[in-house]
Amino acid sequence: MGKLDKKVAIVTGGASGIGLATVKALIEKGATVVISDLNEPPGVFAEQELKKNGAEVLFIKVNVAEEKSVENLVTETVNRYGKVDILINNAGIGGLNPTHTLTFEQYNKIISVNQHGVFFAAKHVIREMLKTGGGCIVNTASILSTVGLPETFAYTASKGAVLNLTKTLALEYADKNIRVNAISPGFLESGTVNREANNLSYNELIAKHPIGRLGKPEEIAHAIIFLCENDFVTGTSLIVDGGYTAR
Repeated sequence: MGKLDKKVAIVTGGASGIGLATVKALIEKGATVVISDLNEPPGVFAEQELKKNGAEVLFIKVNVAEEKSVENLVTETVNRYGKVDILINNAGIGGLNPTHTLTFEQYNKIISVNQHGVFFAAKHVIREMLKTGGGCIVNTASILSTVGLPETFAYTASKGAVLNLTKTLALEYADKNIRVNAISPGFLESGTVNREANNLSYNELIAKHPIGRLGKPEEIAHAIIFLCENDFVTGTSLIVDGGYTAR
């Protein structure tokens, strides 16, 4: 029996990419997982396929940019499973725009999903964790929390906020047995910031990674599992980027 056996986890943005890889990794560790995503068809498909293999999994459609939607997610999870032990705040969107052409609507959409969504989920899940004696939260930040990239003004702003709110939450709830960490992925084969980021060709982008390739969602998921299992890690950001930020 592993440390995550019988734990109840919510994964936002869980229908694809890092989110889905994390859902599968949590299930392998014995957790019950609620997949939440705004994109319903792949979420329902993932639920059905995982159930075929005996997983205890549930899909709930959620818009993380709307607090009521997130509150309903947490309420439905608790009503069905009795608790929330793990929150993976993974839902996020990106976009490449020169800052001088970026509209407020474009900027606000990214901030609402990437930053407000983390706040809403953390707020309502922490309320439940306080009732049951603690838990673990992992927020998906980015290497662009700490380094810049042209034409990603809104994205870098939102992910920088995620990195710092992670530290604040970790300090605020450490004595309540609630650990809060961030995962900071680099560029992935199927990433939010696309492969031609900053007008680089695919090969030029790979060349910026000392390890010689882009990452895989499963590699980020494995790191998230580490953060869920290690009881002495809180308030940190684990960078998984193939050496991109080591330069």
